[in-house]
Amino acid sequence: MKLRTFALSVVAAAVLATPAGAATPGFFIGVVEEPASLGQARPHFSELGLRAVKVWVEWQPGQSTPTPEQTRILMHARAALPAGTRIVPAVGSSGRNAPTDEARRSEYCAFVRELLRPFRSIRDVVIWNEPNKTANWAPQYNPDGTSAAPAAYVALLARCWDVLRAFRPSVNVVGGATSPRGNDRPNAVSNISHSPSVFIQRMGEAYRASGRRQRIFDAFAHHAYGSQPGERPWRVHGATQISQGDHFKLMTVLSAAFGGTGQAVPGQCRPGGCVWIWYAEFGYQTEPDEARRPLYTGEENFVPIPDFAGGEPAGASLTPTAPDQSTQIVDGIRLAYCQPYVQGVFNFKLADDSHLDGWQSGFLWADWTPKDSYSAFREAIAEARARSVDCSRLKGGPVPGVDLRAPRKVAYRRVLVRSRRVALDWRESGEPDVMGYRVYRAPRRAGRYTLLVPRLVTASAYVDRRVRNGRTYCYAVAAVDSSENAGPRSRPRCVTPRRR
Repeated sequence: MKLRTFALSVVAAAVLATPAGAATPGFFIGVVEEPASLGQARPHFSELGLRAVKVWVEWQPGQSTPTPEQTRILMHARAALPAGTRIVPAVGSSGRNAPTDEARRSEYCAFVRELLRPFRSIRDVVIWNEPNKTANWAPQYNPDGTSAAPAAYVALLARCWDVLRAFRPSVNVVGGATSPRGNDRPNAVSNISHSPSVFIQRMGEAYRASGRRQRIFDAFAHHAYGSQPGERPWRVHGATQISQGDHFKLMTVLSAAFGGTGQAVPGQCRPGGCVWIWYAEFGYQTEPDEARRPLYTGEENFVPIPDFAGGEPAGASLTPTAPDQSTQIVDGIRLAYCQPYVQGVFNFKLADDSHLDGWQSGFLWADWTPKDSYSAFREAIAEARARSVDCSRLKGGPVPGVDLRAPRKVAYRRVLVRSRRVALDWRESGEPDVMGYRVYRAPRRAGRYTLLVPRLVTASAYVDRRVRNGRTYCYAVAAVDSSENAGPRSRPRCVTPRRR
């Protein structure tokens, strides 16, 4: 399945803008934080109105139950933070420890189940972290250069969804947690990785090939960092990157990968609940001011921005780089609030890492004193919680909506059979956004149907010349619209070409 270039240009004109005041049901803002720091976090959760925290739990191969220390991570989070805080464990390990076989998958999913067992109030879990990067999942590719990690990760999600839903049907299995960038180069010198678009497409291919009819995730997480802290949140990137401004690309590729299957895409509600997008990591790095510089060590690995440099007056001409973190966080939260099907946003850290090679996108300096941008965080969160964001007045312009309605089922006009040729003719869809059709073939009615051609058939007819006389071929056709939604396949038509 290849993401076609027409989709992103055509869909923008085909769908409706999000109305002012729109927000995904249950929209919330949280942070990613170190478990050891949560004791200092409580007053800031209350003052800022934060509703969730994501905490890391390290798994090791061979573990099917957590250690007492690992269980205490969640116990401490629950005790340290205000009642009702959404505690989200993210469970993973390094790339060399990725559970790529059935035995390791069983261990990992049992570990996650047992980690959640003592905590009935914890209903979310993120399965792994950035599986599209070698540092977090290896191998990314097979020796012949074909993708390996997406299919292995799909197998892990499927196993964990089955285990966790059987254990506690209310568990929200969060998949993806994809890095915003990747190089798609199996022979790269370093950082061998998949771009998020390609990784998700390959996930869809693996899911379809498995024949599975149940979900593998209930929410899709993505890390929505930009290329640099100062770039505007709505900036659109190229093919190998998905940041916050590429929400439309993320929705398009998810729809292409999973549309028309048992895995609902974000925004679709089926038995078992709706599927949403989470920006599971997000943030804008700042430079320490002169007074705080002694708190930090090492050298900066990004081009950071000030925490506050006066903000940006209403109506000011927009420069490519934002003036400060204060401006960025207000614009980023407003944009996330207005983007269709984005339910959760997690800022990376409350307080900065003290080493500049780490991350400095917190609301607090490394000594846990507030930055001058602290009030902007508080006001942006309060605006979102009050549902008072005006989505028609975003600085970057209106947010395009997303069409999730699949086209209707295709009906045949006729199927003509000749020697070594089958001509299919079907009724053209009357829906204005249908861009073409997928034509499938199988050796028998109940067999496995595969695409005949990788590209969409843009006419309402197709001639299959790759047939042999005396063999039976079964055909099905599905319409695909400009948002990559695939309609249901037509009823199969089976024929046997013969020499005349």
